[in-house]
Amino acid sequence: MPEPVDAVEMQTALARLRRTSGLPVAFGGLLSDARHARIAELNGAQTSALRGLVISAGSGLGGKAIALARPCAVTDYAASRHISHEYDPAVAAEGLRSVVAVPVVVRRTVRGVLYGALRTPVSLGDRTFDAAVAAARDVEQALAVRDEVRSLLALTREQVTGPGSAPGAWEDVREAHRELRALVPKVVDPALRDELLGVCGRLASASGARVPEAREVRLAPREVDVVACVAAGATNAAAARQLGLRPETVKGYLRSAMRKLGAHTRLEAVVAARRAGLLP
Repeated sequence: MPEPVDAVEMQTALARLRRTSGLPVAFGGLLSDARHARIAELNGAQTSALRGLVISAGSGLGGKAIALARPCAVTDYAASRHISHEYDPAVAAEGLRSVVAVPVVVRRTVRGVLYGALRTPVSLGDRTFDAAVAAARDVEQALAVRDEVRSLLALTREQVTGPGSAPGAWEDVREAHRELRALVPKVVDPALRDELLGVCGRLASASGARVPEAREVRLAPREVDVVACVAAGATNAAAARQLGLRPETVKGYLRSAMRKLGAHTRLEAVVAARRAGLLP
């Protein structure tokens, strides 16, 4: 079953689709298995006829988009001879005529479908198609980030077994910590974002590297991100690419972090951050 975070991503994409395309109705859902998507989110609908509808691959317009893994559209849904009509009652109850369906594809796998619709039978132009595709891309990127987050969280749970972990395990944990922190600003759902920050905090303290007598140091989140990249051997330019920042911005964050840590070199900054329990 889709997680709550999926609903946040879908709701955000549907709102964008209506705003950028001018279409009065948008709806969609993610696949529950390889061949079925459930319409879970509606935006602009006047009835609940579409909510909970299970779309099978190959059936109806959305099922066609899922099966072909490409956008599909009809000018008059009920009269179209290019789709099957299992879902006509629900579509008619909502009064939809012109409809576009766009699959959500992550790493070549269809993960969901988004629809935009009009209540009049008119041809949908390129602007509408572009808006629908852009909304689907938003969901794809959010799901890809979520997948990476889950993978990294699983990795850290396996590897963080205490200071006696296997040789090299802590280097993997440190890399996972850096990658997780880099993903935090890209996460849409606030609950997942808080979970990530909590895990990063636990990773930073799990190695027992904090020195009890080390002075209390408070770094801004982006300052920690930059120092984590530096700890992994990244240059300012590489850190900028990883964090989606400008090299000059990275340099500014690093300079500020070094000042707070009382460090004069990049290596001193990393050591001080670990002593302060800010990095694993």
